[in-house]
Amino acid sequence: MNRKQVFVFLALLAIYAFCVFSTYTFLLDQMAEASGVSMPDMGIPPYVLGLVNAGIVLIAYGLIGLAGIWFARKVGLPGVYSEDGNWRRWGLIPLGLGIVCGLALILGDLLFAPINGLGHFPHPAFPLSLLASLSAGIGEEILFRGLVFGLWSLILTWALKRFNGRTAALWIANVIAALAFGAGHLGTVMVLTGATSPAELNPVLLAEVFLLNGVVGLVAGERYMKDGLVAAAGVHFWTDIVWHVAWGLFS
Repeated sequence: MNRKQVFVFLALLAIYAFCVFSTYTFLLDQMAEASGVSMPDMGIPPYVLGLVNAGIVLIAYGLIGLAGIWFARKVGLPGVYSEDGNWRRWGLIPLGLGIVCGLALILGDLLFAPINGLGHFPHPAFPLSLLASLSAGIGEEILFRGLVFGLWSLILTWALKRFNGRTAALWIANVIAALAFGAGHLGTVMVLTGATSPAELNPVLLAEVFLLNGVVGLVAGERYMKDGLVAAAGVHFWTDIVWHVAWGLFS
């Protein structure tokens, strides 16, 4: 396993853990307001809660991320970042794609709001929106691109090996990870609507969640295939900066 790749991954993990610590330590009230769920009084200082959650992130996502790196190595993917020396591929391109995806989410929200039974999606207040964008950009990409995409790409590459179906296997894995990414947002939607199961959600709202998040997931997955986790996280981060931070402040 390439030490430089592991070092960059650990740096991303440290940033994620710092965001989690900062959120629980300084922005707990904002987080409760954004989620619509009041935080119970656990009888411990916020910084202790922050340290505990940051520790959970370091352990859980550290293991998940290392598994993802192993999967990527097995199927010949870049892993954490592409090592061709062209920083634009994991820097500028994700920025451009993230801006486009963010604008697509804004447009989708405007189109679906009158018919989805919920209205416009809420956004976390600033600066929580910034920390949430950074946390999601790293944490969700480690989970959905590193683990889900990686695991399914390994399984499908093996299953389709005799048919020389590596490209098909990777894109099927990308679709599966994108759908899982969409499903991962259902919990938040259920809290916002008061639903107790996905079956209670408005079908239009359900379609909106999977469609819009699925598009972002597919774009992030395409970058993951070509340029690794850093590029996928970049797409996700800049998407959320446009969607949650910029649009949240404007709207």
